Amino acid sequence: MELNMWIAPIAAIIPMVIGFIWYHEKVFGKAWMSAAGMTPEKIQNGNMLVTFGVSYILSCFLAITLMTMSIHQFGVFQVLAGVEGIDKEGSAIFQYFSDFMAEHGHRHRSFGHGALHGAIAAIMFAIPVLATNALFEAKGFKYILVNGGYWIVTITLMSGLVCQFG
Repeated sequence: MELNMWIAPIAAIIPMVIGFIWYHEKVFGKAWMSAAGMTPEKIQNGNMLVTFGVSYILSCFLAITLMTMSIHQFGVFQVLAGVEGIDKEGSAIFQYFSDFMAEHGHRHRSFGHGALHGAIAAIMFAIPVLATNALFEAKGFKYILVNGGYWIVTITLMSGLVCQFG
């Protein structure tokens, strides 16, 4: 299975771009600051270079994970990983895998399909984690809506991109 691993660092830019728009004061920025208990002073006191640098690295991890979730061919590879002969050209299992991937290796590799998987992942995984933390941190429903909406949009777009071009 051929992969374009360069798409992960490209997709990792999406959270920053969406975040710049989403958390702008004219979009959801004021609502987020109010719900999160943030002030302009708190933001200015933070080290933005570290914040954006670590966020970018974490977004690369997310993009790679989304590749395994949205590209179904990973499942075939995972099932056969470790099977003796899978890495030996000419073996029966190598030939089976090669033939299978030649015939089915590009199925469901579209932006829309990846976006669907991303939306499902955001709703079924990211939002429950975010909401659980928010509840224990005594954040309000508005906090969950603002941040949850951001992650649904962001993960949907990232997953669509990595599925189409990964």
